[in-house]
Amino acid sequence: MTRDMNRIVGSHDLLLVTLDTLRHDVADELLRAGRLPNLARALPGGRWERRHSPGSFTYAAHAAILAGFLPTPAAPGPHPRLFAATFPGSETTGQGTWVFDAPDLPTGLAAAGYRTICVGGVGFFNKLTPLGSVLPGMFAESHWEPGFGVTSPTSFEEQVACAERAVARADGPVFLFVNVSALHQPNWFHLAGATREHGDGAESHAAALEYVDRHIGRLFALVSRERPGFAIVCSDHGTAYGEDGYVGHRIGHEVVWTVPYGEFELKQGEWR
Repeated sequence: MTRDMNRIVGSHDLLLVTLDTLRHDVADELLRAGRLPNLARALPGGRWERRHSPGSFTYAAHAAILAGFLPTPAAPGPHPRLFAATFPGSETTGQGTWVFDAPDLPTGLAAAGYRTICVGGVGFFNKLTPLGSVLPGMFAESHWEPGFGVTSPTSFEEQVACAERAVARADGPVFLFVNVSALHQPNWFHLAGATREHGDGAESHAAALEYVDRHIGRLFALVSRERPGFAIVCSDHGTAYGEDGYVGHRIGHEVVWTVPYGEFELKQGEWR
């Protein structure tokens, strides 16, 4: 589907949710099994799109995503992008691409009148170090606290509550970015009856995604309350749980590079 982002930017609130570390195979299996009712309702055709990440770990992937290089469809291209910085010779800037004259998407959208808000999750958004300040520093407003981080069993609901407060203060259209930490290790505590000794695995990864699904509808409602919304929900990269001897990410394995992706418009008042 070729989407005209020049029609959407300026008329819609925008939402970008990165489900940090979410694997495509786990996400697809849960959706097909009916275990993600809110995402099934929102995603086109009730299915994830299979894509390739622009990076194998959070910082690299987000540096690309926030410059307009969203995960690429896992099929031969070229694939026109939704957003693109001014760049002579770009082969993925099409007629429907919204082009911005800035080094990153949040800065470009701010120049177009958007209030840009970041609700961070994993350590690259914690603003506790110079490195942890780079990505949130692209936004006019950014938030992080320990309760949003990877060790918190209630991280996502706390992030959503923060987003609700921030958007309520905004005057005019918003670009809301949420980096969801719940899928990232450690995630064993999302699996009923698990202990620290149980450790992380595909099962606890899946349980974390079910937890996220229970609350994500609040974000969809948030960005379609005052005007129509446009949402992108995707993973930044996957992670390995022992496949071919690999554990973790920042490696070139299929389970790391292949990610779930969805983009969709939200009618005003559609989610309550």
